[in-house]
Amino acid sequence: MILLLHGFPTASHMFRDLIPEMSDRFRVIAPDLPGFGLTKVPPRGSFEYSFDNLAEVIAGFVDAIGLTRYALYVFDYGAPTGLRLALRHPERVTAIITQNGNAYLEGLSKEWGPWQTYWREPTAEHREATRASLSDEAIRFQYEHGAPPDLVSPDGHMLDTFYMHRPGAYDIQLDLILSYRTNVALYPEFQAYFRKHRPPTLAVWGKNDPFFIPAGARAYGRDNPDAEIHLIDAGHFALETHHREIAGLMRDFLDRKLPADLKHGNRR
Repeated sequence: MILLLHGFPTASHMFRDLIPEMSDRFRVIAPDLPGFGLTKVPPRGSFEYSFDNLAEVIAGFVDAIGLTRYALYVFDYGAPTGLRLALRHPERVTAIITQNGNAYLEGLSKEWGPWQTYWREPTAEHREATRASLSDEAIRFQYEHGAPPDLVSPDGHMLDTFYMHRPGAYDIQLDLILSYRTNVALYPEFQAYFRKHRPPTLAVWGKNDPFFIPAGARAYGRDNPDAEIHLIDAGHFALETHHREIAGLMRDFLDRKLPADLKHGNRR
């Protein structure tokens, strides 16, 4: 079983190429986070868009469908969401695959400057300054920067742009930008979990990511010396151009690391 958790500003659509590569050997589940993709969007005021609440909803989803043991694939926003689940139930997590899913301060690039300013001083002016991260141009940049030229399908960024233009989506995302500071505050707890529980960990990183830099991948080895770290010549959305390479690394890793009853065709 692999639980795939997407990031910003995308949805489970980002796994459209990876799922067929893995589904012959594993049961793979890719939910949309609340407020993303095809989920219903509760209005602000009736639902607080925070990472604690994203994790609460996904935890409820996991319980509702009866998942008791699963590997976590975490990317971007999916990392602090999934790692909250791991803190709550470490016994359920059989492995972690982190693809540009950060849990270390050294993984944050200088591009986080406006967001960090907003975290320190959540004024209306600083909130507005982060809105540039939500523009059509910024979304396309996330997909294309650092990726091999002419290999990125327009499907991903065009669909994300469509979702971003839904009513209320901008303010929801601005709320989550402010809430991201709670993830950074939890980094020491995530790292303590890695040290205590030593989950089998595979860090597969698009090394040209302008937001989560390679130091964030290497840092996993500090708290979990058995972590396997691979830097690939890709950008933030590495699956857009390297899904076969990532799938190959995952299959080899999970074959070696998962308990016998959770591999070799057993689709639990």
